[in-house]
Amino acid sequence: MTEALKQRVFDANMALPAFGLVTFTWGNVSGIDRERGLMVIKPSGVEYEKMQASDMVVLNLQGRVVEGHYKPSSDTATHLELYARFPQLGGIVHTHSTYATSWAQAGVAIPPLGTTHADYFAGAIPCTRPLSRQEVGGEYELETGKVIAASLSGIDPLHMPGILVAQHGPFCWGTTPEQAVHNAVVLEEVAKMAWITGSIRCNQTPMDDYLLQKHFRRKHGPDAYYGQK
Repeated sequence: MTEALKQRVFDANMALPAFGLVTFTWGNVSGIDRERGLMVIKPSGVEYEKMQASDMVVLNLQGRVVEGHYKPSSDTATHLELYARFPQLGGIVHTHSTYATSWAQAGVAIPPLGTTHADYFAGAIPCTRPLSRQEVGGEYELETGKVIAASLSGIDPLHMPGILVAQHGPFCWGTTPEQAVHNAVVLEEVAKMAWITGSIRCNQTPMDDYLLQKHFRRKHGPDAYYGQK
């Protein structure tokens, strides 16, 4: 089981450069085996071109490495905090993709402007508050997870499968590592579309809520009818 998850997490990590979401080593994907209490994540700072499935790092949910010859991603504590807070999650992605990161650096939520956004996100994609000096100086990665969780208070994370961390970049998730990568690709495209839309018409208002709800619900929930059953 662990070897299968390592392969899936490796493949998901390799999808990031394939989709143009990472430069150098600026990203990571993890996956979780909740039954066995294990998480698999990309090793820290290892080049994608040299990485293999056997290089993935296996940790328990307390953050102790149980298998692997590399250090885990420096964002490991963020991933672990999100898995602990949201049992729906099976995979998490962090990137520094250009457009989503630009919105994060500006500290601005991505407004829902059209149906592409609404197909995946049930509202504006939030941007967290900036971390305090004390949070950055303490357990920084853990505090990043906490501020993400606080920004999602009262929100189903599968209805908002991504967020912008202020002055940092995007995190996305899903029920599997593959779905998390899919959502990261969509988030980057939505961020790009929103920026272009704003350059065409400054102060464009969000889309009509009834249209947003229609598009989200036709792909998600008990009455979804998009795609093949």
